[in-house]
Parts: sequence; structure tokens; C-alpha cells
Amino acid sequence: MKIEIWSDVACPWCYIGKRRFEKALESFPHKHAVEVQWRSYQLDPSLPEHYDGTELSYLSQRKGMAPDQVKGMFAHVAEQAAGEGLAYDFDTVVVANSFTAHRLIHLAAASGKADAAKERLLSDHFEHGKDIGSAEYLRALGLELGLNADDVEELFTTDKYTDAVQHDIAEARALGVSGVPFFVFDRKYGVSGAQASETFTQVLNEVWQESHPLLTPVAVGTGGADAGLNGEACGPDGC
Repeated sequence: MKIEIWSDVACPWCYIGKRRFEKALESFPHKHAVEVQWRSYQLDPSLPEHYDGTELSYLSQRKGMAPDQVKGMFAHVAEQAAGEGLAYDFDTVVVANSFTAHRLIHLAAASGKADAAKERLLSDHFEHGKDIGSAEYLRALGLELGLNADDVEELFTTDKYTDAVQHDIAEARALGVSGVPFFVFDRKYGVSGAQASETFTQVLNEVWQESHPLLTPVAVGTGGADAGLNGEACGPDGC
């Protein structure tokens, strides 16, 4: 089974969705037969490499919301994140363009380290106040992940993996993806948003059973794996 996950490093629900999906996958009896591929998506491709302002001011301006409303949104997201063992700190989030970070994930994928890169970028962005648009930070992260130093440097001297990121974004558009995280199972079923782990478990079991009909059925309840499953997500207009 192949699962493609469209996600942005700058999306708080994407990290929560990652944790909930991982919890379901860990208990899935056929997890070793599952291939997970991280696909790129940008909530705001117009962002400069560095934004002169806080996450609060950025979202207030982008969404046209009062600061107190945005703070309420932060509190809700942070509470949900805490339920998954994540310690969000929106006061220290550095607003930056995520495009080069996505290129780093593609580079890491060539060495089988895409998930490790994705995990670090999300954690560093939302929990540790790192600047995901900083070349210095991305260089250091690439080396920490054990990537070849020359390959990492090419991210800043060439357009390597630019086409790959743009292809992911274009494919998301063609699939009708308007918010992330978005999970695609075997190119047959789409699940939108940071669903509960139980929902991911249900979808994993149903998709597996459909592709292996001669095996003993697994009890998964009702509902079905379809594109109508919508959880909390981030879209171009905000989270």
C-alpha cells in the first residue's frame, strides 16, 4: 500500500496529523508493507524568505482577524497538539517561506530520510522557534541528518529539486487538494485533515482489505474510506 501525504512545514495541523497517522500506522498489522511518501505543498508561496513580524501579526493580516481571535485559534491548535505529545510555542514561531525546506525533504528522500527531515522541520518550526527559511539552519539540519554536504550546498547554488516541489504542488492542484494535510491511499482514496487515529486505522484496514480480498476481513466498523472524510486542516486562507 502506498500513502502519499501532501503537507506543508508551515502547517500546524500537518504535524498533528502526522502524529495521529503514525499512531494508527504503528498498530497496523501490515505496516511493513506500507510505503509513505511525503509530497510538497505551500500554504503561502508568496511569503518572502524572511517575514518581518510574528506569527500572530502575519495571520492577523492574512486572515483579516483580530489578534485576540488569532490567539484563540493558537490556543485551540496548541491544545490539540499537546494531546499528541507536541509542545507548540506560537510566540517563538519564525514566519518564513518553506520552499527550500521542501527541497531539502526531497533531497533527504533520495537517501531514505524524508520522514526524519519532515519530523525535524516541523518540530523545529513549531516547538523550537527555528527559522526554516534560513540557509544556515537548513545546511546544519542536512548535515545532522547525515546528508552529503555537497548535495546540501546545491540547494543554495542551484535549482535542484525545484521542479520536484513544483510538480507536487501542481499535482495537488490537479487532485483538488485545497487544504493540508491530505492523505492519498493507493491513488484511490483521499482523506483530508488531521483525522483521529481511529479514522486512519479504519481507512488503513479497509484499503488493505480491498487490495487483498482473499484475506480474512478485518472488522473496521462503518463509514468507508472516501474523499468525504474531512478533519481540521490548513488551507491558503489559514488554519
